[in-house]
Amino acid sequence: MGRHKAVLLGITILTAGPSGAGHADAQTFRTYRCVDGTQFIVGFYDYDTRAFLQIDGEPVTLAKRLTVSGMRYSGAGITLRIDKSGATTVKHLKRPVTACAVIEKPAL
Repeated sequence: MGRHKAVLLGITILTAGPSGAGHADAQTFRTYRCVDGTQFIVGFYDYDTRAFLQIDGEPVTLAKRLTVSGMRYSGAGITLRIDKSGATTVKHLKRPVTACAVIEKPAL
């Protein structure tokens, strides 16, 4: 019984240890509020070129698209643009393009 617990503990440490530590530094999440009242969360990962959104209560993955300056992501009828100065716009469903700003989290 002691050997079984040691093996199980070893497997748990090997699988949880490296994966948990590496992902914490490799991700960025931001919450945005737009002029038209839309709110969304976007996540970026260092190992992936896509943007992962949570908008209108639904998860959406947006592919990175070519652009002259800044970043543009689109998919599933949604386009997210972030220019070099950080100005952000989103167009989703059949709504017009709207300006958005990052919601700052209050300090604890």
